[in-house]
Amino acid sequence: MRVTDWTTERRPTRQIHVGDVAVGGDAPVTVQSMTITKTADVEGTLQQIYGLAAAGCDIVRCTCNETEAAEGLAQIVPRSPVPIIADIHHQYKMALAAMEAGVHGLRLNPGNIRRPEHIKAVATEARDRGIPIRIGVNAGSLDPSLYEKYGGATPEAMVESAEREIAYFSEVDFDLIKISVKASSVPLMVEAYRQLAEVTDHPLHLGVTEAGPPPAGLLKATAGIATLLMEGIGDTIRYSLTADPVEEARAGRQLLEALGLRERKNIDLIACPSCGRAEIDVIDVAKRAMEAFGDREIPLQVAVMGCVVNGPGEAREADLGIAAGNQRGHLFVRGRNIAVVPESEMVESLVEWAEFIHEHGIDAAIERADTAKAEREAAKDRSALLAAQGDDANQAGERIVEIRRTVGG
Repeated sequence: MRVTDWTTERRPTRQIHVGDVAVGGDAPVTVQSMTITKTADVEGTLQQIYGLAAAGCDIVRCTCNETEAAEGLAQIVPRSPVPIIADIHHQYKMALAAMEAGVHGLRLNPGNIRRPEHIKAVATEARDRGIPIRIGVNAGSLDPSLYEKYGGATPEAMVESAEREIAYFSEVDFDLIKISVKASSVPLMVEAYRQLAEVTDHPLHLGVTEAGPPPAGLLKATAGIATLLMEGIGDTIRYSLTADPVEEARAGRQLLEALGLRERKNIDLIACPSCGRAEIDVIDVAKRAMEAFGDREIPLQVAVMGCVVNGPGEAREADLGIAAGNQRGHLFVRGRNIAVVPESEMVESLVEWAEFIHEHGIDAAIERADTAKAEREAAKDRSALLAAQGDDANQAGERIVEIRRTVGG
C-alpha cells in the first residue's frame, strides 16, 4: 500500500506504556476494545481476547467488578496476546485487586470513585507498580457537583472532572496517565476533547460512548473519532458498539488505515457504484471478494469494477483489480491488463493474484503476465460493449437534450 505524502500533524503528548504497547508521543495510534464475557469465565474471555487481537486490537479491557473477576484476571493476563486493562467502577478495592492480578493498566471513572483517599490509594499503588491509569470521564456519570456547577454535562464539566483527578494523582506523584472524555453526543464529545487538548499533554483515548448498533453506531463513532484524529488529537481509540467486540476492533483498525495513521494490515477493497454499463452485480462480487479475503493479511488495495470500459482506468491506482466484460473478468495491476478469466472465476483469481503480489511484488506479477494478450482481449471487449451500449450507457445525453428543450421552450 502506498501511503500519501499528506499526513495530519499530531498533537505532541507524553508517552506511556500499557504493557509493551506504547501510547502517546510518536507511537502509532492504537486500537482498543472490551470483552463482553464474564471475566470469571477465563476460557471464554481468553477466546474473545484472541479474536480481538486477530482483528487488529492492540489493547483489551476487561471488567473487574467482583472478586471472581480479579481472580480470573490473574489467569487471563499471563495467557493474553495483548496487554489487559481492568475496568473499575465504584469499588476502589477492585482496582487494588486487579493490580495484584497483574493487569497492565486500569480505567477509573472519576464520576463513581469520588473519595480522595480512595483515588490516591489506587494511584499510589499504581505508581509503585509502574501501571498506567486512564481517567475515564463519561458525560453520563459525572460527579453531581459538576452537573450542578455547569447546569448539566458540558465540555467544561467533563474537562474539570479530568483535571480534578489529575490533581489527586499529582498529590502522590503519579503521572502515568491517559484521559478520555466520552459522550454519546458527537458534538459534545468533540468539543470536550478539543478543550482537554488545550490544557494537558497527557495522551488521549478517543471514543463516542454508547454509540449503539451498526450501522448508525459506526457512523456516530467515526464522526467523532475521525474528526479529532484529523485535527491531530488522539493517541488511542475505541469504537463502543452494541455488537460483537470484534467489529469494534475491525472498525478501529480500518479507520486508522483509511486515515493513513497505521500501515495497512489487510486489503482495502474499492468498488465502483455501478451504472448502466455494468456487466456484473458489483455488490455481490465485492461482497464475495471480501468474504474470500477474510482475515488474510494482504495489505493491498484491490478494486472490483463493473465494466471493462472505464474500470482499469478509474482504478489505475489500485494494486490489483478486476473488471467485467463480455462474460469475462479482466485482471489488471496498477491499470495494466494482465489476464482474462471466466466470469465465474473472478473472485478466486483476485485472491490468487493478490497472494502472488503480496509474496513477490507488483513487478513480478506484471512480468509473469502476458500483458499484450490481456490488453488485446480487453480492447476487444471494450469495443463490443461500446458497440452494444454506446458511449452513454445511462442515456444522460438524451435527458440533457430534453432538459434544454424544456428550459428553452
